Amino acid sequence: MAKAKVLTKEEIRRVFRIIETSRYPTRDAATFALSIHAGMRCKEICSLRIGDIRGVDGQTVEIINLSKSQTKGGKNSRRVFISDDLTKILNAHLKTVQKLDDAQAFIRSTQTNGHFSTVTLSTRMKRIYRSAGIVATSHSGRRSFATSMGSLGIGMRTIMQCMGHRSISSTALYIDVSDEQMVKAVNAI
Repeated sequence: MAKAKVLTKEEIRRVFRIIETSRYPTRDAATFALSIHAGMRCKEICSLRIGDIRGVDGQTVEIINLSKSQTKGGKNSRRVFISDDLTKILNAHLKTVQKLDDAQAFIRSTQTNGHFSTVTLSTRMKRIYRSAGIVATSHSGRRSFATSMGSLGIGMRTIMQCMGHRSISSTALYIDVSDEQMVKAVNAI
């Protein structure tokens, strides 16, 4: 199976610009941002409830606590740390769903008024990428998240924890290394 494309910073900006013109800009921005800024899987994004995102103050929580049933394989719960940039995007979407109770879907299908299926959300993300002129999959955001962290010199164990992996070998498969990083590495000696 081929690896998902790692998005460049320019491609990420292009996707956000395309999303601004979409029919559901805050929902689509939140979906893309959860993937690109938090490394969340499609299944995890689909399973989010408003109560997972909204704190007691009505604003975005600093850490999303995913239950076992919300994660891949349903074996381990995991914590997803929310950056300041992601907080702004999630708060914008929270304003559109503020009258809904905490048990309802955070990323809502307008057709079912509930959770998206993983396949439907994945297809939606592919369509957004295609609109931006990018050939990518729903997993591209997750790979881009891991690669960005690696390029900043963040340790593999930290990246592994942020990705929700149980082994560093799984995490290593997500990270691309650029020629620029290799030049910096050999010159650091």
